[in-house]
Amino acid sequence: MKRFLCLILALAMAFGAAAFAENAEGDPLETILSGMTLRDKVAQMMIASFRVWQEVPPEGEDMPEEEPPRENITQLNDEIRDMVSRNHFGGILLFGQNIVDAEQTLRLIADFQATNQAGGGLPQIVFTDQEGGNVNRIPYGTQGISNMALGATGETENARAMAAIFGEELGLLGIQADFAPVVDVNNNPNNPVIGIRSFSDDPQTAAAFGKAYIQGLHDAGILSTAKHFPGHGDTDTDSHTGAPVIDKTYEELKECELIPFQAAIDAGTDMIMTAHIQYPQIETGTYTSISTGESIFLPATMSRTILTDILRGDMGFDGVIVTDALDMKAIADHFAVEDTVRLTIGAGVDMLIVPPVTDTNVFRLVQTYVDTAVALVESGEIDESRIDESVLRILKLKQKYSILDLTDFAVTEEKIAAAQAGVGSAAHRDAEWQMAEKALTVYKNENGAFPLDVKAGEKTLILFADSCASRAGAGDLARQLLEERQALPEGAEIVVMKSTADNEEECIQAAVDADHVILVHRVYNLACLDPATDDGFSSGTFDKIIPAVHDAGKTVIVVSCQLPYDATRFPDADAVLLTYWGSAMRELPAEGASWSANLPAGLLACFDVCGAEGTSPVDLPALDDQYKPAKE
Repeated sequence: MKRFLCLILALAMAFGAAAFAENAEGDPLETILSGMTLRDKVAQMMIASFRVWQEVPPEGEDMPEEEPPRENITQLNDEIRDMVSRNHFGGILLFGQNIVDAEQTLRLIADFQATNQAGGGLPQIVFTDQEGGNVNRIPYGTQGISNMALGATGETENARAMAAIFGEELGLLGIQADFAPVVDVNNNPNNPVIGIRSFSDDPQTAAAFGKAYIQGLHDAGILSTAKHFPGHGDTDTDSHTGAPVIDKTYEELKECELIPFQAAIDAGTDMIMTAHIQYPQIETGTYTSISTGESIFLPATMSRTILTDILRGDMGFDGVIVTDALDMKAIADHFAVEDTVRLTIGAGVDMLIVPPVTDTNVFRLVQTYVDTAVALVESGEIDESRIDESVLRILKLKQKYSILDLTDFAVTEEKIAAAQAGVGSAAHRDAEWQMAEKALTVYKNENGAFPLDVKAGEKTLILFADSCASRAGAGDLARQLLEERQALPEGAEIVVMKSTADNEEECIQAAVDADHVILVHRVYNLACLDPATDDGFSSGTFDKIIPAVHDAGKTVIVVSCQLPYDATRFPDADAVLLTYWGSAMRELPAEGASWSANLPAGLLACFDVCGAEGTSPVDLPALDDQYKPAKE
């Protein structure tokens, strides 16, 4: 084994020496480029991810009666090693399935890099999505309070500090790039995918916080990625599951959606990620869907008008353009692989996030992407000069962050200790908690309802709607934190319950019997507001609890733990508190486990232990009789 590692290191160092031998007549990056094969170059434009391994028959063949086992990819198997060593992908993207603990993460990344270089490849950029809030991939790291919560603090310095924390933790693990920040303007309450990932529905606010976030990542030496260009906020369709359309003109985008992206460019963002969204008033080119046979407009990811003419030409971006994942249904359901490759590269994309491996059929598909790109260049359908242009941008980015200098991927005890101490550290989590407090927003407070005035021996009910039943452990955590702080009077009791389809009467009675009532509600789509839907029946229960508690002479606090659009859903609640996020917590977390601070801080604020200083960064429209935001 030692001889094998020494061989890897020797090959890597030899390759690095050759690559960086400066030619007196030219740029060292041009020298590297000239020594690359066509396959090396197109693979440099690919970002691969290996999430789950499952041995399945090739497409068209029957699955066995017993489904093959699925295993999260936390270490490389022989097939992945072979693919990486042959293809020399420009980047590797890590997901939650890849990550167990600090030592395992360090060793997985080192194995990717050493395997790639042993096959003659350049050091890879290692990416992940560490946005904070509901999108984060490091389960043992600092979770972050969500961009919308950062916006609610009103202080851009919090975005810079939060991003710097993420950046420091990523760097300790060997991850060089963050697919963040989201700078989409969440100007459509019906949006099913952006929501609390956005700083605000105001473009200037989103711009200011996005700029600060980029600065924070750069403070920590981490590559930043502004997404999703030219804007995913004003759509009611998720491009993971459908093909969204935004029917706006270029002038309209310039007045809103493009403002944060221009600020990100001015702030020096390294990369910009595309949106798989159709803009028929801007890109009029069409394509016949391979699944429906219908004519659809080319999405931004495939639009030369949007990516080259607007993003590069008008807005002056000279960094790396990266696609969103190409397995998303807005692309995979409508475009053949050959056309996906041809159109994205032709539009001006520099790096493609190829479909993440979730079984051996997708594994074979990843190889198809590389082979197809090579074939398209060899046939003349893609000019090799276009490939060279992108590869030079990628090399320039790697040079800027000293990634091309990497040769030693040994995982030392010092690296492990540093990662274990720094990732999810107490100092980072304390900073997160303080930001969560600053974000808490008292939307409404009548009848002295907030904060509670709990007397000795009194009972407080914390009732979680079914839509946030997976967060009910936050109630137990709040009780534990209150006890640790000795913040409850003698004999005071906290009862935590979950609303279900079968216990409505029990919930109503428990609320009437309690001295104080906190109702925790979660909106992850607008159906959560409608009592007639599977996602929203608990809101109907809450509608009955509030007047019943009032009849008993007591008050009700509603705590919102994701999208804040439920602030107007319960107009008769005495107080409404917005927290902007609550991570899954089915039970009391184990000692040392990582969890987001938003909801626990909000619950403590109800007991007057935390402050609540925030202001909602989005307008909260009244609802119509269909429980949807009323149109002006």
